[in-house]
Amino acid sequence: MPVDASVTLLLLDLVGVYFFAVSGSLLAARQRFDLVGSLLLACVAGLGGGVVRDLVLDAGPPVAFSQPLYLVPPALAVVTVYSIEASVQRFNRLLVVFDAAGLALFCVSGTLIALAAHQHPVAAVLLGVTSAVGGGILRDVIANVTPTLFDQREFYAIPAFVGAALTVVAQTAGALGGIIVVPIIALVFALRVAGRRLRWSIPLASRHVVD
Repeated sequence: MPVDASVTLLLLDLVGVYFFAVSGSLLAARQRFDLVGSLLLACVAGLGGGVVRDLVLDAGPPVAFSQPLYLVPPALAVVTVYSIEASVQRFNRLLVVFDAAGLALFCVSGTLIALAAHQHPVAAVLLGVTSAVGGGILRDVIANVTPTLFDQREFYAIPAFVGAALTVVAQTAGALGGIIVVPIIALVFALRVAGRRLRWSIPLASRHVVD
């Protein structure tokens, strides 16, 4: 991978870590955790998906552990959220926005990292989605809330699949670049936010289950 492409991918990954880490700190604030809990949830949300991705790729220690630079975004996220004075309702809205941004960035960067590791396009899509949703699942489980991925009221995994698939198609066609990456990220972000605001949902596993 060319040096400039590696730098771009690193920046995408770090910005994605920051946005997801902010979502973790926002959830910690909503749940009234202390600063230590906020930092823990920021690290889990920001780094969790990438760690799972790197372990699956079996390319040595996850970059979150081998590159101290990856610890900077969670620390910044904690400071950011600590400085916010807002109601619980506003925290909920901000959480969706930052989570959507992290989802959009990670589904692209995760897919590109998988492709750079010479994974099959289908595997690259799956790893891109894993990168995008992994941190959010761990964040929600630790905070003792229903994981967004499994909440029928949330439109979550589909935008990540769309972004990862479009990234693979663009890369395979040799058309992937900044001009293409930005619209893909914007599309995933828009789908996630629109899905929440317009109450898009995925059908239940069975429509015949009754209480």
